[in-house]
Amino acid sequence: MSYQVEYFIVDRRALPDVYVKVVEAKRMLATGEAASVQEAAKLLNISRSSFYKYKDMIEPFTDTTSKKIVTLSCTLEDEPGVLSQLLTVVGEGRANILTIHQSIPINGLADISLSIELKEDSVCLGDMVEAMRQVTGIHEIKIVARE
Repeated sequence: MSYQVEYFIVDRRALPDVYVKVVEAKRMLATGEAASVQEAAKLLNISRSSFYKYKDMIEPFTDTTSKKIVTLSCTLEDEPGVLSQLLTVVGEGRANILTIHQSIPINGLADISLSIELKEDSVCLGDMVEAMRQVTGIHEIKIVARE
C-alpha cells in the first residue's frame, strides 16, 4: 500500500504536544543548546524514540511572503576595503547576505555575485543599489534575478 504525501498548515494549538517538542528539540540541536538527542529529549520530557519517529515529518512553517531575494552581479576593483564597503551598504540597508561568490581578480577587477534577502524593514532596492554605486572602486552593478 502506498500513499501520497500530503502537507497541511495547522495551528500549533491543534498539534499534540509531542510534535511541538520535536520541533523544539531540532532547534536546540541546530543551535547547540543541546549537545545530543538524548539531552534535548530529556530537557523537553519526550522519549528519544518519539524524536526519531517524528523528526523527519514535522518542520516549523516559515513565512517567506515578506521577504524578497535579489541576486546582484558586481564588478569591483581589486583593492583592500572595496568589498567591505559594498557589504557595509548592504548591512546599513538592513538586508541579509545569503551568498557571495568572488572570481579571481583579472587585470585588477573582480566579479562578484551577491544574493541578498530584503525584508519589510529593508531600504528600497533601488536606493541600496544607488548607494552601492557610490562606493569608490565599484565599476558596475546589475540586478540579475529577483525571487
